[in-house]
Amino acid sequence: MKRLEGKVALISGTARGQGRAAALRFAAEGALVVGGDLLHEEAVETQRLIAREGGTVLTPGPLDVTDEPSVRSWVAEAVDAFGGIDIVYANAGAVRFGGIADQPYEDFVFTLRAELDSVWLTVRAAWPHLIDSHGCVLTVGSTAGLTGSLTNQRTAHSASKGGVIALTRQLAAEGAPYGIRANCVSPGMIDTDGSRTGTPDDVVNAAVFLASDEASYITGANLVVHGGWSTVLPGATP
Repeated sequence: MKRLEGKVALISGTARGQGRAAALRFAAEGALVVGGDLLHEEAVETQRLIAREGGTVLTPGPLDVTDEPSVRSWVAEAVDAFGGIDIVYANAGAVRFGGIADQPYEDFVFTLRAELDSVWLTVRAAWPHLIDSHGCVLTVGSTAGLTGSLTNQRTAHSASKGGVIALTRQLAAEGAPYGIRANCVSPGMIDTDGSRTGTPDDVVNAAVFLASDEASYITGANLVVHGGWSTVLPGATP
């Protein structure tokens, strides 16, 4: 049997990068995928790629993960289509980089809304259904939420990803009485549209494991996927 056979997986940010890789892999592992992205046409292309391989996927209209009505509608369509939700993979996000000396406050707020508020909104909307299914939550942190950087100015990104890691621990605590697991995957430098360090599949491999029954005794964890950066080169974490 496939590792996620018959599980309904809600995955945000499926237009490209890690989200597309996750949707393809989860479907290949037998999950019924509900994708979504603000870049709707690209998310629909992901749906086509999955369908071509014989997978099951639903991609409702454009998804704005910073807008509560949009998120709630997305969750409702998933439940209407498949009867429930087993996995929430809060992957979508957007960032504006800058240092404390010169980053506009509006860029700080934008980043926190896109990277932290979006996770809360997604999990909050799906929570009653996760209670019913004793499901699991997957979030995406970053090494930026664990260490500072001497080379990258990223105050908002560091704050939001540190928040995601902390939020995930609290979700694990609040979900435990209902059999809900919550875990975070924190990538380092990943090749999405940039240079090759890690790949989206490296992150997705970790996510599939954490979503599967193989990880049934793992909750509240932050699995760092960064090729040993912070171990081998302290202070140089990307």
